[in-house]
Amino acid sequence: MAQVTANSSIDIAAPAETVLAALGDYREVRPAILPDNYRDYRVEEGGQGAGTVVHWILQATEKRSRDVLADVTAAGDSITETDRNSSMVTVYRVTASGTGSKVDVTTSWQGAGGVGGFFEKTFAPKGLSRIQGALLGNLKNRLEP
Repeated sequence: MAQVTANSSIDIAAPAETVLAALGDYREVRPAILPDNYRDYRVEEGGQGAGTVVHWILQATEKRSRDVLADVTAAGDSITETDRNSSMVTVYRVTASGTGSKVDVTTSWQGAGGVGGFFEKTFAPKGLSRIQGALLGNLKNRLEP
Protein backbone atom coordinates (compact mmCIF):
# COMPACT_ATOMS: atom_id res chain seq x y z
CA MET A 1 0.00 0.00 0.00
CA ALA A 2 1.33 3.40 -0.97
CA GLN A 3 0.52 6.87 0.24
CA VAL A 4 -1.66 8.77 -2.24
CA THR A 5 -1.76 12.57 -2.06
CA ALA A 6 -3.71 15.31 -3.82
CA ASN A 7 -2.95 19.02 -3.47
CA SER A 8 -4.59 22.29 -4.51
CA SER A 9 -4.13 25.94 -3.60
CA ILE A 10 -5.71 29.30 -4.26
CA ASP A 11 -5.14 32.95 -3.40
CA ILE A 12 -8.10 34.78 -1.88
CA ALA A 13 -8.40 38.55 -1.40
CA ALA A 14 -9.55 38.28 2.22
CA PRO A 15 -7.70 38.22 5.57
CA ALA A 16 -6.44 34.82 6.71
CA GLU A 17 -8.65 34.96 9.83
CA THR A 18 -11.75 35.47 7.67
CA VAL A 19 -10.84 32.60 5.35
CA LEU A 20 -10.03 30.25 8.24
CA ALA A 21 -13.33 31.10 9.96
CA ALA A 22 -15.25 30.45 6.74
CA LEU A 23 -13.54 27.08 6.20
CA GLY A 24 -14.33 26.13 9.79
CA ASP A 25 -18.03 26.97 9.45
CA TYR A 26 -19.51 23.55 8.69
CA ARG A 27 -23.14 24.65 9.18
CA GLU A 28 -23.44 27.61 6.78
CA VAL A 29 -20.36 28.12 4.61
CA ARG A 30 -19.30 24.52 3.88
CA PRO A 31 -22.62 23.32 2.47
CA ALA A 32 -22.74 26.46 0.30
CA ILE A 33 -19.28 25.92 -1.25
CA LEU A 34 -19.28 22.15 -1.77
CA PRO A 35 -19.14 21.09 -5.43
CA ASP A 36 -21.59 18.54 -6.81
CA ASN A 37 -19.18 15.68 -5.96
CA TYR A 38 -20.37 15.94 -2.35
CA ARG A 39 -23.77 14.53 -1.41
CA ASP A 40 -25.70 13.62 1.73
CA TYR A 41 -23.77 16.31 3.63
CA ARG A 42 -24.72 16.75 7.28
CA VAL A 43 -23.20 17.99 10.53
CA GLU A 44 -23.31 15.26 13.18
CA GLU A 45 -21.82 17.28 16.06
CA GLY A 46 -20.69 20.85 16.60
CA GLY A 47 -20.55 22.89 13.44
CA GLN A 48 -17.81 25.45 14.00
CA GLY A 49 -14.17 24.36 13.89
CA ALA A 50 -12.59 21.90 16.30
CA GLY A 51 -14.87 19.24 17.70
CA THR A 52 -17.13 19.17 14.67
CA VAL A 53 -18.09 15.81 13.23
CA VAL A 54 -19.38 15.94 9.67
CA HIS A 55 -20.60 13.36 7.16
CA TRP A 56 -20.74 13.29 3.37
CA ILE A 57 -20.49 10.96 0.41
CA LEU A 58 -17.67 11.96 -1.92
CA GLN A 59 -18.54 10.91 -5.46
CA ALA A 60 -15.05 10.85 -6.92
CA THR A 61 -16.11 9.34 -10.25
CA GLU A 62 -19.33 7.97 -11.66
CA LYS A 63 -18.53 4.55 -10.17
CA ARG A 64 -16.36 5.43 -7.15
CA SER A 65 -17.69 7.01 -3.98
CA ARG A 66 -16.38 7.29 -0.44
CA ASP A 67 -18.54 7.50 2.69
CA VAL A 68 -16.75 10.04 4.90
CA LEU A 69 -17.35 10.65 8.60
CA ALA A 70 -14.78 13.27 9.52
CA ASP A 71 -13.55 14.51 12.88
CA VAL A 72 -12.43 18.14 12.67
CA THR A 73 -9.45 19.51 14.58
CA ALA A 74 -7.99 23.00 14.35
CA ALA A 75 -4.61 24.35 15.33
CA GLY A 76 -3.11 27.71 14.40
CA ASP A 77 -3.51 28.24 10.67
CA SER A 78 -4.87 24.75 9.88
CA ILE A 79 -8.11 22.78 9.89
CA THR A 80 -7.81 19.00 9.66
CA GLU A 81 -10.53 16.53 8.71
CA THR A 82 -9.75 12.93 9.67
CA ASP A 83 -12.05 10.28 8.21
CA ARG A 84 -13.21 7.62 10.69
CA ASN A 85 -14.05 5.26 7.83
CA SER A 86 -10.65 5.22 6.11
CA SER A 87 -7.09 6.50 6.32
CA MET A 88 -8.04 9.72 4.49
CA VAL A 89 -6.90 13.00 6.07
CA THR A 90 -7.48 16.46 4.59
CA VAL A 91 -5.60 19.51 5.85
CA TYR A 92 -6.56 23.10 4.95
CA ARG A 93 -3.78 25.58 5.71
CA VAL A 94 -4.46 29.32 5.46
CA THR A 95 -1.58 31.80 5.47
CA ALA A 96 -1.35 35.53 4.92
CA SER A 97 -0.17 36.37 1.42
CA GLY A 98 0.24 39.96 0.30
CA THR A 99 -3.03 41.75 1.06
CA GLY A 100 -4.98 38.50 1.22
CA SER A 101 -4.52 34.81 1.95
CA LYS A 102 -3.25 31.63 0.40
CA VAL A 103 -5.19 28.42 1.03
CA ASP A 104 -3.44 25.08 0.56
CA VAL A 105 -5.38 21.84 0.81
CA THR A 106 -3.76 18.41 0.97
CA THR A 107 -5.63 15.12 1.08
CA SER A 108 -3.75 11.88 1.64
CA TRP A 109 -4.64 8.25 2.28
CA GLN A 110 -3.15 4.77 2.10
CA GLY A 111 -3.89 3.51 -1.39
CA ALA A 112 -4.40 -0.03 -2.58
CA GLY A 113 -1.53 -2.32 -3.49
CA GLY A 114 -0.74 -4.01 -6.78
CA VAL A 115 -2.00 -2.92 -10.18
CA GLY A 116 -5.10 -1.26 -8.69
CA GLY A 117 -2.86 0.77 -6.41
CA PHE A 118 -0.75 1.88 -9.36
CA PHE A 119 -3.83 3.21 -11.16
CA GLU A 120 -5.16 4.81 -7.97
CA LYS A 121 -1.87 6.59 -7.31
CA THR A 122 -1.68 7.68 -10.95
CA PHE A 123 -5.23 8.95 -11.53
CA ALA A 124 -6.92 9.66 -8.16
CA PRO A 125 -4.79 12.70 -7.23
CA LYS A 126 -5.68 14.51 -10.45
CA GLY A 127 -9.41 13.90 -9.98
CA LEU A 128 -9.36 14.85 -6.32
CA SER A 129 -7.30 17.97 -7.05
CA ARG A 130 -10.03 19.02 -9.50
CA ILE A 131 -12.68 18.55 -6.78
CA GLN A 132 -10.55 20.47 -4.25
CA GLY A 133 -10.05 23.24 -6.79
CA ALA A 134 -13.81 23.57 -7.30
CA LEU A 135 -14.37 23.85 -3.53
CA LEU A 136 -11.62 26.47 -3.18
CA GLY A 137 -12.99 28.40 -6.19
CA ASN A 138 -16.43 28.47 -4.57
CA LEU A 139 -14.84 29.71 -1.32
CA LYS A 140 -13.04 32.47 -3.23
CA ASN A 141 -16.26 33.54 -4.95
CA ARG A 142 -18.06 33.67 -1.61
CA LEU A 143 -15.40 35.73 0.19
CA GLU A 144 -14.22 38.17 -2.45
CA PRO A 145 -16.21 41.32 -3.24
